[in-house]
Amino acid sequence: MKKNHILNLLVLFLFANVFTAFTTLGNNPDDIVGTWLTAGDDNGKVEIFKSNGKYYGKIVWLKNPIRDGGIALDVNNPDKSKHKNPIIGLQIISSFVFNADENIWENGKIYDPESGKTYSCNIKKEGNKLKVRGYIGFSLLGRTEIWTKVN
Repeated sequence: MKKNHILNLLVLFLFANVFTAFTTLGNNPDDIVGTWLTAGDDNGKVEIFKSNGKYYGKIVWLKNPIRDGGIALDVNNPDKSKHKNPIIGLQIISSFVFNADENIWENGKIYDPESGKTYSCNIKKEGNKLKVRGYIGFSLLGRTEIWTKVN
């Protein structure tokens, strides 16, 4: 009887460890690193990278890189000194940290060069997709875009 009890405890222990390993899959903070195709008609590609423990992203490709006869510039930025900055190379994602409990990247900002506005943002990864939610104030008051991983 004692051997069965020990065997049952061992099996239960192994099951708990295997279950924990499977439930934490996909919770790697660096899963967000890479190049992502944005949503919309005028989509682009954003490269997300890690620096000093936080996550950032910059535009590395645009479907329509030419506007008004020249390269697309950050003309809607509220800082007029940045109006001559090219959109390609522009950092639009900044200072995200990974929350392992909720499997979400949060406390970051996202800049929309189309409007010139910066929003609070959180990002959730599901498979090869990112749910990028920009908002003002509360996450409920915002918009979500789906970005797709580029191989």
